[in-house]
Formats: sequence, C-alpha cells, structure tokens
Amino acid sequence: MPANMTSTYPFEPTPPWTTVNPKPFLPFRTRYDSEAPSLPSPRNEPFNDNYVVSTHLVPAGCPRLTPDIPLPVVPKFTTNAAERKRAVQQLSTELMMRQERFIRGELGGERSEKPLWNCVNRYVKRAQDGRKGLTLFFTHANGFPKEIWEATLRYLLSSPTASLIDEVWSWEAVQHGDAALVNETNLSGIFDWRDNARDIAHFLLYYLPEDTSSEVLPTHLQLLPEAIRESRKIKGFSSRSLVTIGHSFGGCTSILAAVNFPALFSSIILIDPVVVNGLNYSSNLTGLNSAALGRRERWPSREEALRSFKASPFFRAWHPDTLQLYVTYGLCEDSQGGVKLKTSALHEALVFVDHIGSNEAWELLEKVDERIELRWIVPGKPEDKGCVTPSHKLYSTDVCFRIAGEKATRVRVWRRPVNSSNVVFHSAGHLVSRCFVSMYKFD
Repeated sequence: MPANMTSTYPFEPTPPWTTVNPKPFLPFRTRYDSEAPSLPSPRNEPFNDNYVVSTHLVPAGCPRLTPDIPLPVVPKFTTNAAERKRAVQQLSTELMMRQERFIRGELGGERSEKPLWNCVNRYVKRAQDGRKGLTLFFTHANGFPKEIWEATLRYLLSSPTASLIDEVWSWEAVQHGDAALVNETNLSGIFDWRDNARDIAHFLLYYLPEDTSSEVLPTHLQLLPEAIRESRKIKGFSSRSLVTIGHSFGGCTSILAAVNFPALFSSIILIDPVVVNGLNYSSNLTGLNSAALGRRERWPSREEALRSFKASPFFRAWHPDTLQLYVTYGLCEDSQGGVKLKTSALHEALVFVDHIGSNEAWELLEKVDERIELRWIVPGKPEDKGCVTPSHKLYSTDVCFRIAGEKATRVRVWRRPVNSSNVVFHSAGHLVSRCFVSMYKFD
C-alpha cells in the first residue's frame, strides 16, 4: 500500500477457495470491411470553459466469445401484476438456463462475427501546456449511459485537480446508450462480461490516439499502425498516464482488461465492482433479472419520464443533476412519438445473467501487476454493503440483492494487497460513483 494512503478496512487474508479456471483472452481479429455507422447523438461542444466534449465510435473486439443467437421474446406489458410477475420470472429463468448451457459448452454455434461498435465521449482540455498530464478512462455500471459520469466530471474538471488532467474518455458497452442504438440489429441474445473487457483493451490498444491534443478528432477513430499497437502491449503508452475509474460491471471488466494487458494501466479506481468468489452470485440472478426485465421502458415524453423517476424512491435519491443526465442521455425518441430507454430492459438483464466474468475477476485480482495502483471505493450503508442494488425496481418494495457480506468485501479489497488502499463511504450505497469519485484525488 502507498505510504501516504491509509485504508478504512485493515488487511484481511483470503481464505481457501476453489478455482473457476479462468480462460485466456481470445485474440482480436481486426475488422477492415465494416461499413461505418453514423452517431445517433453526436456531440462536439464546450463542456466548460476549459474542456470540449465530442462523441466517437470504434469497432468492438471481433470475434465475440458468444454465438449469434436470436433475442428472446419479452412478454407484452399487462396491467395484471400477478400475470406480469409470472411472465417476467419465466423469462428470467430462461435466460439463466441459456447462460448455464453456454458456460458448459452446450449452447453450440460459432462465435459471432457480426460488426459491433463501442461509443465513447472525449473531454479534452482546450489548451495543452506540453506537460504529460493524466488521461482518465471511465467505465459505467450496468444499465447506465456513458454520460452518467458528467455530474461528477463537471465538478472534477472545474476543480483545482483539473490542472492534472489532459483528457477524459467515457466508455459505453455495446448494448448500452448510443452504442445500443448503433448495434441494435446485431446484438446477440446472450452476453459475456469478458467481451466488454476485450472491447476495453481493444480500444486502448488499437484506437486511443497516441498523443493528447486539442485537435478535433474524427467521429470514427482511426486504427493505429501495427507497430504502435504491438508496442503498447509490452510498453504501454508512450505519452499518456492512464487512470481508469470503473463502477460495478465497469470495474469488474476493467480488472480483466488490466490482468491481460497490464502495461496499459497506471492505476485503477474500483467503485464497488461486482467481483465475487465462486458461483454464489447465481442464486441472486433471478431477482436481478426480474428487476431489469420488469421495468418500464417507454413514456409519452421526457417530462413524463422525469416525473415518473422522481416518484420512485430509488431515483428520487439521486442527485438532481445526475437524474437529469439520465433523462437527457439515457432516453431517445421512439417510433410512437414518445421516448424509450436506449439500454433496453432485456439487454440490461442479459448483462446481469452472466456471472463468470465476476468470478474470474475475483480470482485474477491477485495477478494484477503490482505496479498498477488499486484504490477501492466501498459503500458503507448497512443494507447496501457488499450488495448490488438493482438499477430499477420491479415492485414497490425496496430490494437489495446481496452478493457478498461485509466479510467478503473486506477480503476482496485485499486480494491484491501490494500498492492497494480502500475507503468506505458510510453514507453511500452501490451507486456511490455519482457522489464521491470527484473527492478521490488523482495524485
């Protein structure tokens, strides 16, 4: 642990455990023949007095770990609560059984090679001073768009800490936000978290520009020369120092990317990542999937959506700026004249149903290069400690699906004890990221 960092939780050794036999990363095959799609929500505008925000697309990793299979049929909405509950739980069970068949190698089918795209926002300093500052890379939780970080970024990039930051990139997984709209016709009916980890590494190796500059970048970032890509695998970035901030699903997949390509990362801030030991997470999947599958997806207008969210105890607890970002960037116009979620309930559930990525991340944590500083941000609310709170509630009751108790949390933050530290925010739950990341100094 760094000499200047203290931790809330003292060191806790890892008890005996059983391996899940993590698989090696599947190599990338670069796509050259894909037709470049247009952006559904392009941005190229001032973010504040010193930074400009723009939106870009990059090809996702190919091939995928999963086959291309049809999306399951989501039951039609009914006002009969009991009927809807049965239909949702039946679909949730179907998704879990399909995922288990995939894990056991019984699903069949070739790895999908359909073109998919990741969407990223870039926040770059208008005037570069020639010094090598930090590049921040934000990865989101399940169910949230890349812009969900902007309330934090507005604070961070207006603070004295901004002098250390040259550029920020905010990541979007293939079935989230604008990326979900771009990929809508090519998304499979099954998902593996390790593909998001591969996509992150693919972007950092193949497409993140060599240097930070205030120049405008093309919407479709250019593939880097092979010599640069190969050098990054061994030596990392020649003129960047990358700090990754990963929340929940994003934190877990960032760990997997760092294990496989450690040279790319200088430090990782892990905001309650879904990293668990063994398959005990699977016992909670039905509830998580049902919560996602049962949520409302459409509203007559953004104003009505905002009113609906404010009536929910879950959303009402959000900072108003973050909730407004969710309404602005997490929704889009639909064909019926209203608005709908960009990240569909089905694809949110398909992310929840996979647990192998989180199990592998727990096991591989101890193999993260000791050069990479790990800083853990942990929620401390008694009802949320070690939990994943579903992003949305299926019923009116407030539900927390526990994946690990406090004891397990104390263990996981010390799985890689060297050059690690942790801080517990006792007033925060799993969505701590929107509140406290800006309070963590980048020094």
